[in-house]
Amino acid sequence: MTTSAGWYLRRLSRMGPREVGGRVGDTVRRRRWRSALPQRPVVTGARFTAVLPAGTLDATAPDAVKRLLAEADRLMAGHAEYFGVERDDLVDPDWCRDPRTGRRAPWAYAFDVPYRDEDAVGDIKQIWEPSRHQCLTVLAAAYAVTGDERYAERVAAHLRSWWAANAPLRGVHWISGIELGIRLLSWVWIRRLLDGWPGAAGLFEGNPVALDQIWHHQRWLAAFPSRGSSANNHVIAEAAGQLAAACAFGWFPSSERWRGEALRSLERHLRSNTFVSGLNRELATEYHGLVLELGLAAVAEADAAGVAVPATVRLVLLRMTDALAAVVDGRLRPPRQGDADDGHGLVVDGAGTDRWGSLLATGEAVFGRLDWWPEVTGSDVRTPLLAALVRRGAPAAARPASRPAHFADAGMTILRGPAEIWCRCDGGPHGFLSIAAHAHADALSVEVRHDGVDVLADPGTFCYHGQPAWRRYFRSTLGHNTLEWDGADQSVSGGPFLWTRHARSRVLVADASGSGGVARWSAEHDGYGPAVHRRRVELSAERRELRVIDEVRGARGAVRLAFHLGPAVTAELRGNRAELTWTRDGEDRSAVLDLPGALEWRAHRGESDPPLGWYSAGFGRKEPSTTLVGTGTGTVPGTGTGSTEGGALPGAFTTVLTFRG
Repeated sequence: MTTSAGWYLRRLSRMGPREVGGRVGDTVRRRRWRSALPQRPVVTGARFTAVLPAGTLDATAPDAVKRLLAEADRLMAGHAEYFGVERDDLVDPDWCRDPRTGRRAPWAYAFDVPYRDEDAVGDIKQIWEPSRHQCLTVLAAAYAVTGDERYAERVAAHLRSWWAANAPLRGVHWISGIELGIRLLSWVWIRRLLDGWPGAAGLFEGNPVALDQIWHHQRWLAAFPSRGSSANNHVIAEAAGQLAAACAFGWFPSSERWRGEALRSLERHLRSNTFVSGLNRELATEYHGLVLELGLAAVAEADAAGVAVPATVRLVLLRMTDALAAVVDGRLRPPRQGDADDGHGLVVDGAGTDRWGSLLATGEAVFGRLDWWPEVTGSDVRTPLLAALVRRGAPAAARPASRPAHFADAGMTILRGPAEIWCRCDGGPHGFLSIAAHAHADALSVEVRHDGVDVLADPGTFCYHGQPAWRRYFRSTLGHNTLEWDGADQSVSGGPFLWTRHARSRVLVADASGSGGVARWSAEHDGYGPAVHRRRVELSAERRELRVIDEVRGARGAVRLAFHLGPAVTAELRGNRAELTWTRDGEDRSAVLDLPGALEWRAHRGESDPPLGWYSAGFGRKEPSTTLVGTGTGTVPGTGTGSTEGGALPGAFTTVLTFRG
């Protein structure tokens, strides 16, 4: 799918004058770089000194090491899974081939590669992900804990292979700053973890090819920062990678300047990307995790190098950590809000390591835990490594005395009930910046779990490029547990990472305390103007009941009300009642979902034309699940009481979810 002229016009309309000027400058610079690739400055006497303190590896837990080595051995056999595609060709990988489509990205000047066009390039995510070299940080970590040189030799062979296949500014791996930033961070950690290997210096600081690659990566990041409406998680990755490399590989005349620029960018953009409450402004939970990982890794490098870090950087990371601790459910699962592409900042652990537990463990080691934090029972390799480098201790700032439930700036409210009933209510901004790139049209949606099991689920993301019908579905209003009015999304999409009109939501009531035995939340949005969709949610602890009341005020139109069930939940729909059953830890669980009788209800599962009834547990993966959709018409006059004239169906719809046992 090529990018149309209409998309460029819509994208341009979301930029301000300063951003337009910056992008014009980028275009001129790209043209100039095409014809003149500069020589790297001569480097003499380079030494790597950013090593782990003695004894750090002794703190790694045996079960975490066991998972790490199992993953490393799988990689040594050439096996890995990326976004639902199992690969067995990684002993000697083709770094530019997409295994899903079989296409190979063209060898050309980087900025001429049409990376958004799957017909020309293949699935760009499948090509880019292995070249973040996080598989190599795993192998390097395996060497560090075992001393087995097979792991180090494989890392060295893959790096030399990649460097040979991806000369500076040639090919698909020199297009996106986030890729260069994360790759630099991986290289820093590879060098650190291989420090005991006799070939480490010859692979990096004693290797002219490695020096060329490191220098050109940093020169690229200094020249082409994400800017304006694109200054989201990408700019954090760029700054973190640049800072890490300029600290650990500070061998070049420009290293001090790059370090200062990266630190200033990190400080500015961490603040701008984060609400005061600590939640990420993209309102896409996986990007909260990515930014927190990148921020912690960047601070570790600065601290290891003795570079002063602004207090505001640590304060933002502290708030992000406390916010994460506040929103997770009883199984340490955070909300499934917004886009998610399985992106990580630093990977040194094996499969089966709990990402969110690992982040909280690192937060505890660096900042200290609060009494209300959930217990983290798992272990990981990354926490003791980062904690050994970061200057510990929370910055001087007030921290929540009790577990926050309502994040007013982000519009997120968590209602909790007995038996680990967890409910997220969404009444926040549509997304971040003018394009809201990673937002979904999910205003007033709810997400409900019971003991960590998705009952009313957010279906996820599944894909970005190349499959537009699926991208539209997983971002759509119908693809979330909320109400669609007149067949339209609440917000207007202008492309796969572009929204041209944003629904505005406001929270009216947020009482998660459960006073009187009932926790309450209410919000409304204007995405269906002149109609207004208002939703109330009530969670009764005594009755183990969640009540959702939807009203549409000010206009008449067609209604579709959707409830997406998690993949573990089986539903038997009779009329407007659905019997829900699932199993957790070998025990049968059940609930009853009483749906508004004024709507006609149907169950959908695994439908493709158009898509409906799917759940994506991770990027590139989807599985059938049950979606219950009620259709009808409704209206409530502007100051209405919930009734309509002329026999129209009522505009107030009540749904009741009751948990049994």
